Amino acid sequence: MRTLAATATVCVGLAGAGLWWNASTGPAAAPEVLRLDAPAPSAGGGAAPAAGLERTLERLKGAGEPKPVPPLAFADGEGRRVDLSEFAGKLVLLNLWATWCGPCVKEMPALDRLQAQLGGDRFQVVALSLDRGGKAAVEPFYQKTGLGNLAVFLDPGSASMQALGLRGLPTTLLVDPEGRELGRVEGAVEWDSPEVLAFLRRQAGSGSGPARGRGAAGTGG
Repeated sequence: MRTLAATATVCVGLAGAGLWWNASTGPAAAPEVLRLDAPAPSAGGGAAPAAGLERTLERLKGAGEPKPVPPLAFADGEGRRVDLSEFAGKLVLLNLWATWCGPCVKEMPALDRLQAQLGGDRFQVVALSLDRGGKAAVEPFYQKTGLGNLAVFLDPGSASMQALGLRGLPTTLLVDPEGRELGRVEGAVEWDSPEVLAFLRRQAGSGSGPARGRGAAGTGG
């Protein structure tokens, strides 16, 4: 499965103080940043038009067949066990984040707006916090930031890091209604931009059969 680093500003490195946190090294010097909506330097040093954000997100479909996401369990805001499989029937945007991760914090309001616009029978944002403090760390952040559309999901033991083979935070997986990973993005994304919304609407609309599983919940789970 192809791994991408995509956003309104895209990290082309593995670690960045402002955009990317690497699992093995932690925060480091800021990497090169490429703006998808502006010309990018070509190999010869001249200017070459960069691909649009929508075109980049199309690559989330991957070069090969979608692969099943391994079994993944976590907790909701009330401490109840949740399995990712409960969202079967929906296109799921699974975002792995933490309150101590600067780029994660930056994209959370956009994820909240995305859930408000597209969340429903066919689409769900699952924002899974890896904060060791669990609900005590996440719920105040939701309240302070005014996140009213995203449910609280918690993985304080960070089991998802190994299960999903994450290299750092934030990382976002696009999971189809059959529970297969279509692709992933490393780095912060402007999730409610028109290009992203159009892309996700197309993906959610391409599913077959009625949606089933858990719906969106409030900040308490």
